[in-house]
Amino acid sequence: MKLALFYLFSVAAVTIAVVLPGDLKRGNDAFTSRMFYEIVKENPQQSIVLSGYSVLTPLAQLALASEGESHDELLKAIGMPNDTAIIAAFSKAKRNLKTINGVELKTASKIYVTSKSEVYENFATTIRDVFDSEFKNVDFTQAQKTANEINAWVEEQTNKKIKDLVDPFSLDADTHAVLVNAIYFKGLWQKPFNHGNTYDQVFHITKLRSVTVPMMYQKSYFGYAEVLELDAKVLQMFYEGREASMILVLPNEIDGITQLEEKLRDPSAIDRAIHNMYDTQVHVTIPKFKIETTTDLKNVLLKMNVTKLFEPGQARLSKMLLEWDDLFITDAIQKAFIEVNEDGAEAAAANVINTYGALPDFQPPVTFFANRPFYFEIRINDVPIFNGVKAE
Repeated sequence: MKLALFYLFSVAAVTIAVVLPGDLKRGNDAFTSRMFYEIVKENPQQSIVLSGYSVLTPLAQLALASEGESHDELLKAIGMPNDTAIIAAFSKAKRNLKTINGVELKTASKIYVTSKSEVYENFATTIRDVFDSEFKNVDFTQAQKTANEINAWVEEQTNKKIKDLVDPFSLDADTHAVLVNAIYFKGLWQKPFNHGNTYDQVFHITKLRSVTVPMMYQKSYFGYAEVLELDAKVLQMFYEGREASMILVLPNEIDGITQLEEKLRDPSAIDRAIHNMYDTQVHVTIPKFKIETTTDLKNVLLKMNVTKLFEPGQARLSKMLLEWDDLFITDAIQKAFIEVNEDGAEAAAANVINTYGALPDFQPPVTFFANRPFYFEIRINDVPIFNGVKAE
């Protein structure tokens, strides 16, 4: 029998503080870096947004439901040594998320199972306690009705930013479960842009192609670095509360984004760049933008050596549903959204930041003029929650 799996991730304005346990922090960094690289490789010169962090939750749930080689693959993918570590790490992350003040943050997880099935009590208890996940019995033979119900829940959790996640044609009598995970953030810039300073400017897609887009401008103190290793300028702009920030990495060359994407395969590259930042006055010009991306996660996960989940007889998700020991994954989808404007960012699909020493007042301001493709990342303290490329 098959287990139809859908991941829901959204992107929105952010302001949060998450201090992840060491295993989860390392696992998230590595997974996010690898997932980003696989997606941009398939979508050259395209704007994308994704949330690797959001994929970890359903993968962790599936790890707790699996055994054998499939279980080993999942543990390796999320960077966890065993089930005990998963439970400890995600339990702590959940507690940290609940202590965040001054931001709009919604996280939700739900597993829809066929009305003919029953969830193992141990699995149900663990998923509820660790992930705050709910279970609901539905009739997958009524595909349109069930898809509408799931999609309505998704819209509610993501402030209507993510719509039509589940295609009714993907549901049928052989579907026994659908896993859905939603994350929604919203935050305002600590130093907002003046709407009156937004003006149309040329954005160079390549040396030969350009478009005109609205560009926002301000001069203020920000974290800034020129990073030789990345051949790029790096800027950090905080949201209110200074627990969430947007990192922008601007290649020095118009056509430098491909080389930058290669360098970001190193999960620690951004951390090193942030470590070298200092506070200084910056002339900041960045485009207003909105990006929506639908990702075939099954294709991405296969390239990341998570293969057993998708093979009948190999997934071994035997700890989830009573009576069904031959479940496997048929589909995995992520929909993500981000909008960045003068007031802040909104996204659906997350350390103390180093205290940077400000340069003396006589230091002339530097310029960060993002008129060409750049990489962006939304971080909650030192945890990347969303990342992507603005390429057009």
